[in-house]
Order: sequence, then structure tokens, then C-alpha cells
Amino acid sequence: MKSRIQRSMVLIISITLVLFYAILAVILYNRNMNILESEVQQEAKYIQKAIDIAGTRYLEEMASVDWSARVTCITPDGEVLYDSRRNGEDLENHSQRAEVREALASGEGEDVRMSDTVGREMYYYALLLDDGSVLRVAREMDGLVRTALNVLPVMGGLAVLMVVFALFLARWQTKRLIKPINELDLEHPLDNSVYPELTPLLEAMDRQNKEKEAVSNMRKEFSANVSHELKTPLTSISGYAEIMMNGLVRPADIPLFSERIYKEARRLITLVEDIIKLSKLDEESVELEKEEVNLYELTREIVSRLSPQASQKNIRMEVTGEPVLCKGIRQILDEMVYNICENAIKYNNDNGRVTVWVGDTLNGPKISVTDTGIGIPKEHQERIFERFYRVDKSHSKERGGTGLGLSIVKHGAILHGAKVNVESEPGKGTRMEILFPQN
Repeated sequence: MKSRIQRSMVLIISITLVLFYAILAVILYNRNMNILESEVQQEAKYIQKAIDIAGTRYLEEMASVDWSARVTCITPDGEVLYDSRRNGEDLENHSQRAEVREALASGEGEDVRMSDTVGREMYYYALLLDDGSVLRVAREMDGLVRTALNVLPVMGGLAVLMVVFALFLARWQTKRLIKPINELDLEHPLDNSVYPELTPLLEAMDRQNKEKEAVSNMRKEFSANVSHELKTPLTSISGYAEIMMNGLVRPADIPLFSERIYKEARRLITLVEDIIKLSKLDEESVELEKEEVNLYELTREIVSRLSPQASQKNIRMEVTGEPVLCKGIRQILDEMVYNICENAIKYNNDNGRVTVWVGDTLNGPKISVTDTGIGIPKEHQERIFERFYRVDKSHSKERGGTGLGLSIVKHGAILHGAKVNVESEPGKGTRMEILFPQN
């Protein structure tokens, strides 16, 4: 950043100097031209008056004078009568000279061109004399290029001084500008008092820091919850096995203890499987390709698989709606709908009801699961999709589950670009909807 600022300042100074040099050369050229025109015209008029008084012999008498200008006298037909630099007889006819033709026509004329005689660019000014001849006075002049070259040494020295000064100023200014940036407190970006232009960047850094902190806290909480959830069934399995190993169980109680060990082992396996599923969804490492899935048929299959579980609580389940296709990963869609329907059974009242509707809407395919269960308080509704978060913590073990079901639903919805909506009221049941995007 420092070098870029310094290069930019030096480049700006250099461009400014070049432009200034070009403008100065043009200004000096125009100024010199105006002065030269004024002097030549004034000198020509003096000579004109002298010739009008003394005649052309004035020029012959002044032949020995070292003229600072070239003086030429030309007849109306273009013959050179007199020239202060050359013998008039050696010069060609001047009738086609622009300044001569203009003087014969209007009394005076002027022109700027390269002189074949002198070999320099000259300014010519011509006046019509009383006898009809033309007096022409000319002086050498510096063209724009020569003027620029004359100014070049001065401008070159000035340019060197300006570039050196610009480098010094750039380093000092860059150091001054970057100092507040180098002293930023990145842990607390909004506490810094720096340039207003950096405010969006600092706000973005603050959001990123908060997100990192939230992710870190979530990971810590997840690790703690995983440890607790894994430890609970392992402890139970270990305890039951130790009792059986020590022969403290009557033969009649062995089936009971075996059943408890089996249930805890199944719970442990389910927990590990859910953690693996969630990790894959987090990392978006699901390798299955999307396909056309009939959500209505898929939901009917899931309800059929859950029927034994619903029958244990005398819960009536029904599926209504119409066939609708959705492009997605069948396995993940299955787990999403299964988890929502399973929760509707677990947290329902005995002799309750679970209604599932599947169909197409203006916004896309939708699956709606409504139960007559215990409901979810409003303050918990935003957190039910977090890992291991349970509303009814006191009865979580007896209701079963790993606490990861709805988290899998959330990540599956993200993978399919879907939205999950929850409407619930304690004691009046819950409605959970999955709205998929239009195909």
C-alpha cells in the first residue's frame, strides 16, 4: 500500500509537470510571437516613414547599418530592389509571397514560414509604400519546438526538484495515513476512531468476529453435548454389563437387563449415525445426485414406517394432498420428513392425531405436518433447530431421540434451497412446513 501511494503521487507530479511544461511552452511561444510581431510592425512603420520622406536612397545609405531585421524592398511586379541580407538581383521574384500579395491588396500583410534564404523560421511583415512598391521587414523567430527546447533545461531542473520533493512528501504522508490502520484493534473493530471510509470494513470485521465467536461457542457446546449424549448410554451399558458380569442379576431378570442394554446400544448407534449425517451436511460432502422425487409417495412410505410407533400411543396418522415432484436427494428428503413426523409422534399426547399434507402451491411444493401435541413455547421456536436443543429436557430421555433430528432437517432444507416454518402454541399442537423452491 505504501509503495502504491508513493508511486501514485510521483506519477501525478510527473504528469502535472509534463502538462505544465507543454502549457508553459505554448504560452511562451505565443508571448514571444506577440512581442516579435509588435516590434517588427513598429520597425517597418519607422522605415516606411523614412522611405516616404527620403525615398529608396534611404535604404542604400543605411546599407552599412547592421540591421537586426531583414529589410526587403519589392516592386509591384515582384522584383527585389533591395535586400539587407542578399543581393536583390540574386533573389527570385517575390510576387507570390503571401505577405507581398496581401500588402498590394490591402496595404499591409504578414506571414510565418521557413525562409529558403536564411534557413530559419521567420515572421514577415509587409507595407505598401507611396510609390507602389512593397517594404517587407522580417525577423527570425523561435518555433514552438525551439521554444520548448529552450525551456527544457529549466523545466528539467525543476522537475528533478519536484520529484524529489514528491518522494519525500509521499513517504511522510503515507506513513501518516497508514499509522492509524497499523494501530487498528482488530479484536474490537468498532472501537477504532479512523477514517469514515473504513467504517464498512470495520463493521464487516466486527460481524465476522461475532460469527467466529458464535461458531466457536457452538462448537464448544456441540462438543460438550456430544460428550454428554455419548457418555449417558455408554455408562448405562457399562453399568448393566458389570452387574451381569458380577452375577448380581437373577436369571429371571437377565432378559430385562439385556433389553435395556440393547435399547441403550441402539440409542448410541442412532446418535453416532445422526452425528455423521449432520457432519456431512455441514461440510456439503453429500455425494448423491439429485433426482425427481414424488414427495406424496415418499411421505406415505414414511408414515407407513412410523405406524407401529404411532400405534403404541394410539395416535392416528393420515396423509392427504396430491402427487408433486421435487428435484432433490431422496435419502436426505426421507430423513427430513421422517424426523418431522417422528417428532410429531414423540411430542404428541396419547390418542392424538398427526395430519400430513403434501401438494403444490404457488410458491412451490410443500409438506405440512400438523399434530395435536404439547406444542412449543414461542421463546423456544427459534432454537429448536440447534443441535441437542430440547424444549422438554425433563422428559427427553423417556421420549427418545438424539436431539439432532431437527438440525438435520434444517441443513437438509439449506441443501435443497427450501424453507422450514414453525407455527405452535403450548397445549394446542404444532404445525411444521417445508416449502421447496419451484422446479
